[in-house]
Amino acid sequence: MAKQSRRAFLRDGLLGVAALPLGIGVLSRQAFAQNLPRLDPNDEQAQALNYVEAARQASDHPAYAEGETCSNCMFFERRSEGCQLFPQNSVEPAGWCQSWVSMD
Repeated sequence: MAKQSRRAFLRDGLLGVAALPLGIGVLSRQAFAQNLPRLDPNDEQAQALNYVEAARQASDHPAYAEGETCSNCMFFERRSEGCQLFPQNSVEPAGWCQSWVSMD
């Protein structure tokens, strides 16, 4: 077994700790890039929130206002086309649900 000096051990340990954030950054980018399955409008939660894939289909809903779409909702995540309300799925950017909230 080779002898290792305390100085070499500390140097290698510090380099390893310094590289840790880089490794975490790479892993998190890969997780965001994964393709999420598209939300089925017939899904129980989607129906509960009156989700539609085209916002114009919600024109008769009292909570809908012209110009509201998933892509301009505060819950929409552009990188994955995901929605915080439907974390296991992506949503249609031109879609709408009654939980729409302005990004402002």
